Amino acid sequence: MTSPSVATAKPQATAPATTPSLSTPAHDAGLLLLRLVLGLTMAAHGSQKLFGWFGGGGISGTGQFFTASGYPAGDAMAVLAGLTETLGGLGLAVGLLTPLAGAAVVGTLINAIAVHGAGSFFAPEGVEYELLLTAGAAALALTGPGRYAVDRFLPVLRSHRLTHGALAVALGVVLGGALLLVRN
Repeated sequence: MTSPSVATAKPQATAPATTPSLSTPAHDAGLLLLRLVLGLTMAAHGSQKLFGWFGGGGISGTGQFFTASGYPAGDAMAVLAGLTETLGGLGLAVGLLTPLAGAAVVGTLINAIAVHGAGSFFAPEGVEYELLLTAGAAALALTGPGRYAVDRFLPVLRSHRLTHGALAVALGVVLGGALLLVRN
């Protein structure tokens, strides 16, 4: 006979532990909005450099600026910056190769911050605009583009991995820094 205090309890079925999904429609819509605004802003800046659109200097005018800023081969630097901003920006906007697109924008903006100088944080001499774009691009590289992106159709990027984003941001920082080393 068993004591009433030592009754065997039936194991109760427990609900499986569920991790809340980070990808909600609101989350994905927010990432889409950020990608579109940041990406198209960067693409417009790149088109200023490449084509002279939106009041830009084109390759020649931008090349003169790069030369005056201490970079060798100003026209080549204008093409490099223009292509990086345009293609990186468009990549962010549509969510294509998002970690690399974010890294391209990060590397370019590291140089923009260095050229602009750190006279102050706020405009007109400040770097808050460039810093905000840099942080936004890095955040997109780290978080991924969300569901409303071309990356969802690429098997390797279908489910974003933090490792991809972190490596891409590190690559952007290293390449942006290396480019600063050739500057006089």
